[in-house]
Amino acid sequence: MPFFKGLDELNQWLEDRCIALWAETSHKALSGTIADVWEAEKPTLMALPPAFDGFVEHSKRVSPTCLITFERNRYSVPASFANRRISLHVYPERLVVVAEGQTVCAHERIIERSHHKLQAGSSMIGGTIWQSSSANPAPCAMVRRLSRYPTPSAACRIICCARRAVIGRWSISCPLVLHHDEDAVLCAVELALEAGVPTKTHVLNLLHRLIDKKQTGLPEIDPPEALALDMTPKANVHRYDDLRQAKGKRHAS
Repeated sequence: MPFFKGLDELNQWLEDRCIALWAETSHKALSGTIADVWEAEKPTLMALPPAFDGFVEHSKRVSPTCLITFERNRYSVPASFANRRISLHVYPERLVVVAEGQTVCAHERIIERSHHKLQAGSSMIGGTIWQSSSANPAPCAMVRRLSRYPTPSAACRIICCARRAVIGRWSISCPLVLHHDEDAVLCAVELALEAGVPTKTHVLNLLHRLIDKKQTGLPEIDPPEALALDMTPKANVHRYDDLRQAKGKRHAS
């Protein structure tokens, strides 16, 4: 018995053997071999119709991080379709994302739950969006540039905060990189991480300052002696308790 490396090789061998046997086997009803009858019949055959496009359609909403979920596996979608609804065409072997009457992207269908196949890569900021360098080059560059930050102790907390605030909540890569310069967006994120404030508001503030050419690091103000305070006020919250009472009467709080 011949040895085959897989089903594809076995099927190809069976097809070749069947065709070879046609020339050796006589036709039962007509004269000649099966191959001779087949050649005589070919000119009278009709053309095959287009293959039936059989798929199961699902309506999906793309997450802010440009992901869709199907059968507990996540697949990436181009950044321009973040937070939008798409049509997912499910085939036995692949998934096709369709939007606005056109095919947006396609993925090999993962039958089992294999997150390690989809989310390999950066341990700091994971997800399939960071792997699709052709559709989303900026997030990949962001991961490479931010990966140089140390992760122990306080820096690790900053990175985790950045993942939740910048990536998880509002997806810095999707809305900003599409409308602003990639280097400016990455610079704003880096400055926010260095300042320890990786929030949406702070990154947007830094980004607008970079775009408007405004200074981000202003010098400290040294007030003159004439403006110095004789008595520095102290933080005393108990003073507010005194304000709540007047002439022995207690005001509503």
